[in-house]
Amino acid sequence: MSVAFLRPTTGPSVFGAVHLGYLVVESRRMTEWHRFGADAIGLHVDELDGDTLRFRLDDHACRFLVRRGLAEDLMAIGWQVDGHETFDRILARVTERGVPIEEGTAEEAARRGVERLWRFAGPKGIVQEVFTTPLTTAEPLRMISSGFVTGGSGMGHVAITSRDPLGIHRYYATLFDSRLSDYIDENISGLTLKIRFLRVNERHHSIAVANLQGLRVDPIRTRAQHVNIEAASLEDMLGAYERVRALGFTMAWSVGQHTNDRELSFYCVTPSGFELEVGWNPIVFTPELEDAWRVATHQGISSWGHQPVDSGLLDRLGQIRSAARNARRPEIAVPGLSTPAGAAS
Repeated sequence: MSVAFLRPTTGPSVFGAVHLGYLVVESRRMTEWHRFGADAIGLHVDELDGDTLRFRLDDHACRFLVRRGLAEDLMAIGWQVDGHETFDRILARVTERGVPIEEGTAEEAARRGVERLWRFAGPKGIVQEVFTTPLTTAEPLRMISSGFVTGGSGMGHVAITSRDPLGIHRYYATLFDSRLSDYIDENISGLTLKIRFLRVNERHHSIAVANLQGLRVDPIRTRAQHVNIEAASLEDMLGAYERVRALGFTMAWSVGQHTNDRELSFYCVTPSGFELEVGWNPIVFTPELEDAWRVATHQGISSWGHQPVDSGLLDRLGQIRSAARNARRPEIAVPGLSTPAGAAS
């Protein structure tokens, strides 16, 4: 499939200048999140108050913000943008297509560990927030793990399911000049599910989209199916795996290796119900690899491992809960950014 028509028309490419900066979660289960993040996964945790937790992976003041609320879901993705010129170019792409933008308050920015932020609507109802300057701290990390891979790759990736995967592909191509890394075809109970992987920098993918076209319901209750972070060492990844099991948190998929980005990882269930993938050593797009890369379709998510651990998990997507409630729930889209140029109303 050719994706040349997905490229936006506003100015030079911003590819490589955008990085996944932070994630915002809403939950009532603050005590569980504290124990899950600090004791099981091995993250640094700061309690801002009784209603707000912040997790660190590196010198950024915030990588996960967990605020008290009813949703039990991923609410926002924060994207770090290199340079004000690039930032202005991205905001112009949003406003030119008629999508409203609002500036976050000073308190919201401070809680997210950034100087200023702007937000606008995103696919599946996940708000997109952009910022240029993260707040960093020299305070030593208090965490079990030795570290996580962030930097130019960003903090990991977000995976979602959609009845309109091409629309989400267009959204991130229009916004960030995302590039298609590859596809995976996965067979689930006789149904072939195609997953597309989109990169915005050197990381193999920052967004993964599983195609639900042809399904009457979205089997995933939460906006995100899973989010990913990358451990600095194999020992860190395996240590987190053992702690998750020992502390009684739900393990979704055992340690395995993916067919496309070659990452070793496991999946566990967060207190809010979406999954967290803790991985190690995925492919990184060097300039040489970028020049030589060809989009391919891989058969199956895993070359080995990634076996279901919980017998209650009914399929490879995990999280099959509340499907009946989802049957009447329309999927939130952003037509201005997800339809071809000139096609938006």
